Amino acid sequence: MKTKLLAFCAVALAVTGCHTPSMNTVENAQKSGQKTMVSDQRVITDSKLNKTVNIVGVNTAMTPGGVLKVQVELFNNTRSTKRFDYHFEWFDQSGMQVNGIMSAEQTDQVEGGESKFVAGIAPSTACKDFRLKLSEAP
Repeated sequence: MKTKLLAFCAVALAVTGCHTPSMNTVENAQKSGQKTMVSDQRVITDSKLNKTVNIVGVNTAMTPGGVLKVQVELFNNTRSTKRFDYHFEWFDQSGMQVNGIMSAEQTDQVEGGESKFVAGIAPSTACKDFRLKLSEAP
């Protein structure tokens, strides 16, 4: 009987130790800030990441100084934490990459069942468009 009890406790601890806690959230239903959502075009080359972390939406704004800001919402549709790498590339009004500038690659993570925002700010006012590249982190 004691052996069964110890085995049950060990299994219970193992299961609860690997579980990511759920989180309830609350936010203002009558938003005062309005998002400027943009239509996006997606090219999927990392199918493994695409199955777990989805792009929910893309929001853009201009700083008071006229610099483009981009915010992308990601959602992890699994139960486990997913790590990913990302960086932004920036383009002028003619669609040309601005001096080959891209942001430094960053590694981040999103918890299971959670949303995460990644953001970038263009390096100059000449940047009018962007590309976000995501890949699964090793």
